[in-house]
Amino acid sequence: MTLKELELFYHLAQNPHISDLAKKIGMSQSAISLAIKSLEQKLSEPLFDRIGKKLVLNERGRLFREQTYRHFLALKDAQEIFYKNKLSGNLKIASSRTIGAFLMPQIIFDFLAQYPEISIEKKIENSQGVVKKVLDGEVDIGFIESVIQTPHLIQEKIGQDTLIVVSADKNLANKTFYIDQLFSKKWILREEGSGTREIFLNKLGALAKSLNIYMEFMEFVEAKELLRKNSEAITCISRFSVKQELERGELFEVKIKNLTFERDLFMVYHKNKYQTRLFEEFKSFIYQFFKS
Repeated sequence: MTLKELELFYHLAQNPHISDLAKKIGMSQSAISLAIKSLEQKLSEPLFDRIGKKLVLNERGRLFREQTYRHFLALKDAQEIFYKNKLSGNLKIASSRTIGAFLMPQIIFDFLAQYPEISIEKKIENSQGVVKKVLDGEVDIGFIESVIQTPHLIQEKIGQDTLIVVSADKNLANKTFYIDQLFSKKWILREEGSGTREIFLNKLGALAKSLNIYMEFMEFVEAKELLRKNSEAITCISRFSVKQELERGELFEVKIKNLTFERDLFMVYHKNKYQTRLFEEFKSFIYQFFKS
């Protein structure tokens, strides 16, 4: 028997007019009659006497109502509690290109597997674009790789990433260089506003003025294709983004003396953001992902 069948039974036990119930709950009279017959078949006996067009609760029906109604109410309460606690809703996020392309897809996939009632809209921007969307309220939460000084936003560290210098030139592999020894190469860097670019140039300090930036790129696919086809090209990029190319021997890490390019990954959201249960669960999920 189903909760719906039971609910119809209790309604009719109080008011035996099917037409009244049909109007009240928006069901057809035939559908209500079929549900009651189904309940009676499962119990193997009638609960109502059919007298003309009227349903009259019989003695077995009265006994069934007396012995089951409180249990039915308890089940309805449990159902309501369950649905109230079920995670549902729509979450809007924006991620920088590294996080958005190489980390966020798996995070979203795993989160949706755990909470199928929710939906997530994802946008990919450079770090400045992500910050603007969070400030403007276009997204609920953002993910970037650079430190910001914005009083209206809360920034929380969620993990770490390493930037590495990469080239398709095998002669640079397994050797260590001072960074300025590589300035004759054709450097391709991310566009202005990128966290990757900002961290790399900041680490170079005064040497950054001497770096000749040959080209800029926005998409990782574009950069990796240029590197594979042009051994004189070189870049500084997230290890996450070239993991497969390094493993396949298509690109090579170039070791740099006295310089490392570690960076933190951050979650940002507006300080006035109302933190729903979905928002809090997603935040917690993000932290667990980077701990594992």
